[in-house]
Amino acid sequence: MNFFDLECQEPARKDILFGLCDDQDGTKAYTNTENSSRWIASVQNNSNVELTFTAIDNCVIKGDEERGRGRCDGMLTSSEHIYFVELKDQKGSWRAKAIDQLESTILFFQEYHDLGVFRHKKAYACNKQHKPFQEIDQETRLRFFRSCGFHIDAQAQIIVV
Repeated sequence: MNFFDLECQEPARKDILFGLCDDQDGTKAYTNTENSSRWIASVQNNSNVELTFTAIDNCVIKGDEERGRGRCDGMLTSSEHIYFVELKDQKGSWRAKAIDQLESTILFFQEYHDLGVFRHKKAYACNKQHKPFQEIDQETRLRFFRSCGFHIDAQAQIIVV
């Protein structure tokens, strides 16, 4: 499983602001700069870090592969950053499933690649239909960090540090 498959990666971008989109129709997630109404999450990149978006669901991991294990929509990477992102556009219970998808994807990644090369590691559960930032309880944060070594947030704004 190659999380750096060029067929699943978009060209690197250094935009100060862009969006992450998922049409929720079985196609892969993508970035967008033109139509903010389609954005499920926004990426704030004030330092102009060169970021590469990789579609994981429906590209790195195809729909019929790894049945029974979740996968998140995509990841943003640079030479120092790796951010895994799950994009939701739904009401009701969504956070627990999004967190499970992120954790499962990170564990997949660790099976095939070295996370040690990345200085900034974070996972984002984003939902267009909820407040831009939602609190994740400390117990869930701690369990997630112990499981996969990533900090997690439920927010629709990804700030590149």
